[in-house]
Amino acid sequence: MARPGTRTTGRPTLTEVARLSGVSPITASRALRGVSTVAPELAERVRHAATSLGYIANPAARALASARSHSVVVLIPSLSNHLFIDTLEAIHEVLRPRGMEVLIGNYHYDESEEENLIRNYLAYQPAGMLLTGVQRTEASQRMLATANVPCVHMMELSGDDRLACVGFSQEQAGAVAARHLLDRGRTRLAYVAAQLDPRVMRRADGFRSALAAAGLHDPALELMSPLPSSIELGGALFRQLLEQHPEVDGAFFCNDDLAQGAIYEAQRLGVKIPDQVAMVGFNDLPTSAHMVPRLTSIRTPRAEIGRQAALLLLARLDGRPLQTGPQDLGFELIVRES
Repeated sequence: MARPGTRTTGRPTLTEVARLSGVSPITASRALRGVSTVAPELAERVRHAATSLGYIANPAARALASARSHSVVVLIPSLSNHLFIDTLEAIHEVLRPRGMEVLIGNYHYDESEEENLIRNYLAYQPAGMLLTGVQRTEASQRMLATANVPCVHMMELSGDDRLACVGFSQEQAGAVAARHLLDRGRTRLAYVAAQLDPRVMRRADGFRSALAAAGLHDPALELMSPLPSSIELGGALFRQLLEQHPEVDGAFFCNDDLAQGAIYEAQRLGVKIPDQVAMVGFNDLPTSAHMVPRLTSIRTPRAEIGRQAALLLLARLDGRPLQTGPQDLGFELIVRES
């Protein structure tokens, strides 16, 4: 026979944890969720009791009992991109002290895969969702519109004030890169890109518009690959660019890893950077400041985007008044030697 407060499965329950630690089940639940209002000594007692009993929380039962899930779904297109790692760390720092569980979905830059993740996660009635970008399939948009789950969109801005967005203008970032190279006297400017997700293409739009305004846009100098962005691919694309267009004197790379690969390839080919070809990267990854030459790049506020998006979601969950419209956190051109 199961002992009182024990599931018929024989697994220990929250009631047993509370009894062993001498607190109420509500306090035990809050302690195990890391809610900051629980006194540290009580939280430690509850955690010790849970460990000694081998207790494992049941998120579905918790959501059913409280009529509200404590899970926040974060959907990102890549776990190998340093950009999203920084964002996730910041999200965790905001949500965990509130006792929220962060569920991460990686859709590998595939909108249909993202659609499946949205469908599956919504079935668990999360408290909210943090989504990357504003572009997704019609089916995804319909599900999000009817699910009544608060959503915040990261990394991009939208003209639709009904969408809660935290990010910056990808188009303006592309335009700033173009104008920087133009100001350095470069006239044969290439855009080198990989992955080709919506944000990469919006940066291309901004770069293209700035060059067109200067009367210097050449579609032939747009070199784009659907392959995942990498240092290796950056080297290969730079070599291809020079073979096809040896007159190129400047290039904007959609990601720093591509630009880093191009710098390595330039050294192998004996191409002087920036004397022969000036380079600008994007995202300002940590290693870019240590390249030879040091890489000029556009620094994006990826950690702050995660932090502000999480805070905005918490404000929505708490029913607090919200600032309408997108939150533009901007970006910064970091000028170095390339």
